[in-house]
Amino acid sequence: MNSKHILDQMKQHQPSVLGHEQFRKFSVLLPLMEKDGDIHVLFEVRANTLRRQPGEICFPGGKIDLDDPSARQAAIRETEEELGIGRRQLSDIYPLDYLVSPFGMIVYAFAGYLNTDESAFERNPDEVKELFTVPLSFFMDQEPDIHYVHFEAQPAENFPYELIPGGENYNWRTRQMEEYFYQYGDKVIWGMTARILAHFVDVLKKEQ
Repeated sequence: MNSKHILDQMKQHQPSVLGHEQFRKFSVLLPLMEKDGDIHVLFEVRANTLRRQPGEICFPGGKIDLDDPSARQAAIRETEEELGIGRRQLSDIYPLDYLVSPFGMIVYAFAGYLNTDESAFERNPDEVKELFTVPLSFFMDQEPDIHYVHFEAQPAENFPYELIPGGENYNWRTRQMEEYFYQYGDKVIWGMTARILAHFVDVLKKEQ
């Protein structure tokens, strides 16, 4: 292998998240709609029968399938399936920042507009227990509460301490993860959904 071959290989490489092949990939849509003369954000309450996060509040979305042509198309497909709407009822779908979770997930987020009202929804009861909306102005005016979860490194029993400086006394870094919370009436929006929502609000405020 000569230098020209190496440089040609590097020139063709498109950067991504290191190790992304091992990550599970999901895509979600932050849906906006008009209601009572105002812009609202639509949320789902996950069905209690779901294996992952039953009863929690989320945006439409799910795992990106191998036959999804893109993360954007995956978000559209999942939204159509969960809300029971057609493609023509979705418009202006734009990407937000994607989120890399410490739990081995990459979540691609999009914001889009629903060209319909709530009467058109035929929610999938296997996935969605309830739908509700919150005025966007609430989130523009309300800062999220932020709480912290701490993670400590716990090497496996067979970890080769003899190969690293300091051995068993190595100064491992602890990780602190922010968890965002919004409370609207009896609804608690938290976790990744709240984090994406806070990012969306930040984007809007920067444009003002």
